[in-house]
Amino acid sequence: MKYETVEVGNVDEFGSYEMTEAEMIAFAEKYDPQPFHVDPEAAAEYPYGGLIASGWHTCAVTMRMLVANQFREGENLGSPGVDELRWHQPVRPGDELSVRVEVTEKRPLESDPERGLVKSTVETSTADGTVVLSWKSNVFVRRDPEA
Repeated sequence: MKYETVEVGNVDEFGSYEMTEAEMIAFAEKYDPQPFHVDPEAAAEYPYGGLIASGWHTCAVTMRMLVANQFREGENLGSPGVDELRWHQPVRPGDELSVRVEVTEKRPLESDPERGLVKSTVETSTADGTVVLSWKSNVFVRRDPEA
């Protein structure tokens, strides 16, 4: 993402990532070991009716797709955080995830002429279009102070 070329209203859609049961369990065992994330039999007793991915795993997969597709040019300079993080629907084994990013705002940083702030809405969806995750992204981006 280059500050000078990104425009408010730009939409980028990318990624294809299959969530596997083994990966979901491995992630959850390490970072979020709740029964509905780590034990398929126990998960059946919860309101979800089966194993679901940790929301943090879904966030990590989304970030991986963002880095691979949107931040690949090295213009990303980190983030002061995200807003309005929401898990809308559970992610299940076999779900194929993709990402949609819509730029909602951009502005130069007054404190640093070589950086700008780009705000976007990020949505992660399954192959059938169900939104499973969303957040408001705030990303520092390298900019040309002469532009």
